[in-house]
Amino acid sequence: MPEAPRAIVMAGIPESNAALYRRLRFSVGDPAAVVELPQADGSMHSTLILRDIEMHRARQHARVDAVACPADFAPSTGLSGDRETATAQSVAECVKRAGISQVCADRTLPLIYADMMQQAGIKVSCDTEMGILDRRAKDREEIAWLREAQQATEEAMEMACRIVCRADARSDGVLLHEGSALTSERLRAIVDHWLLERGYTNPPPIIAGGPAGADCHNLGTGELRTETPVIIDIFPRNRATHYNGDCTRTAVHGRVSETLQAMHAAVVKAKAAATAATRPGATGEQVHQATRESILASGYQMGLPGPEDPESFCSMPHGTGHGIGLDVHEPPLLDMKGPELVVGDALTIEPGLYRRDLGGIRVEDMVIVTEDGCENLNSLPEGLDWS
Repeated sequence: MPEAPRAIVMAGIPESNAALYRRLRFSVGDPAAVVELPQADGSMHSTLILRDIEMHRARQHARVDAVACPADFAPSTGLSGDRETATAQSVAECVKRAGISQVCADRTLPLIYADMMQQAGIKVSCDTEMGILDRRAKDREEIAWLREAQQATEEAMEMACRIVCRADARSDGVLLHEGSALTSERLRAIVDHWLLERGYTNPPPIIAGGPAGADCHNLGTGELRTETPVIIDIFPRNRATHYNGDCTRTAVHGRVSETLQAMHAAVVKAKAAATAATRPGATGEQVHQATRESILASGYQMGLPGPEDPESFCSMPHGTGHGIGLDVHEPPLLDMKGPELVVGDALTIEPGLYRRDLGGIRVEDMVIVTEDGCENLNSLPEGLDWS
């Protein structure tokens, strides 16, 4: 027997559901759903169901065949006064009226939609890979948005690194900016305000000086000091396009010790090796192995320090990088078991070395996988001295 026709349903709040936003290229802060129904000719017809006051704007911008509101698919029992419940009820009714008894959904479908369809006698299955590969392979418009976001990120990064390296140093080593102590919190606020004025929301950037930087995701607190590494990792989101930038540099005020110079040279060398290994058909694991081999060849270790290791133990404890787009962290991973790369993958390449007694060095770029390798979207210097 031929397989029964299946509908496809995606639902949630496009403002916060990246998969749904990418499908629509349209944002709204209320519940919405796309119902794709099979047609006799084998094609799919898509209907966006959302709040009535958003319908006009959706018809202008959303990538769908038709736009409706929950009232257009009200069940005989009526719609709930709760917007999300009403939207889920209307999705079930839409599928039911089309005579479809099976629906396939992606991993982001809220449970309420599955529940409403199941109550209506519709079988719901989850395709955990639905949309993942499509979302990874960025199109021309998405690459332009990523390029724009990375340029703004780099401009904020250059400003932050120059503030560190051009600060005055107090006699006790604390950095001074415009006469007051320069702290992680203060520099973070400067970066936040700069990006906000340019149309970006900014999760708290990592500005971690000295030993705090030995924990690669420590946001950093307190006074920044001369002759110590300051890891600065900025990853803002463009409020108009929803696409993210992500860049890390390390700045050192004053004298750079031979130890820091050697760590930095090893990190930059590893980043070059990973970038050279990034191409379609290579796996995320192979890219990470290129990083690993380079770090080990430079005389450093991989993995977290053990309880018996000294404070001076120096290693890279994390993967080489990750996918980026509508989320800062999304597939694929450049790490063990990382999948095969495809043209259009947007990736960060960010090796680092860390010592609990000293801090860390990390340098991060964003690349786009092309037909014959990858394109680096970064143009900033990699060095430690930004004076």
